[in-house]
Amino acid sequence: MNVSLVLIVVMAVLFACGVYAMLERSLTRVLIGFLLLGNATNLLLLIVMGRPGIAPFFGAGPVEEMSDPLPQALTLTAIVITFAISAFLLALIYRSWQLGQADTVEDDAEDIALRARGAAAEDAMDDETELEADDSTTDFVGLANTPITVLGSRDFAGLRDDAPTDRPVTRRDARTDAAQDGRDDG
Repeated sequence: MNVSLVLIVVMAVLFACGVYAMLERSLTRVLIGFLLLGNATNLLLLIVMGRPGIAPFFGAGPVEEMSDPLPQALTLTAIVITFAISAFLLALIYRSWQLGQADTVEDDAEDIALRARGAAAEDAMDDETELEADDSTTDFVGLANTPITVLGSRDFAGLRDDAPTDRPVTRRDARTDAAQDGRDDG
């Protein structure tokens, strides 16, 4: 396999620029960085694909001359994922622009307060949130609190409860079924 060094360098530059752009606070730059990462991934899969060959259809030629279909399928999947996340980021950018006339992500008051909190406050908060030793593993302890009620034929007269069950058939049950069908296995 003889891969061009130019493709590897271009892929590395795309990855580096994509990661750098995604670390910015501007959502537009995050989108551009994600698009660069998507294109770098497609280029990586193109490099991994190896030597091009004939289409991998049955009977198209010898197997040695066929190209590997897995990188092609992964490339199509990467294109679809990049498109979907780009559409989501575009909607996020548009909504951010509508609400605040800016596409930058700012720290809010809760983030600043969380960052200013010290290690002593963290330890105190951990002490408050320790779990108590409780034997119940669920919040739904009584029958009145259960979110799902299983109904059977005993609960409603009109309900038929004759669904097949997954129980093993014993030899006695097989003889009974055969006798009901009119044959005898003897």
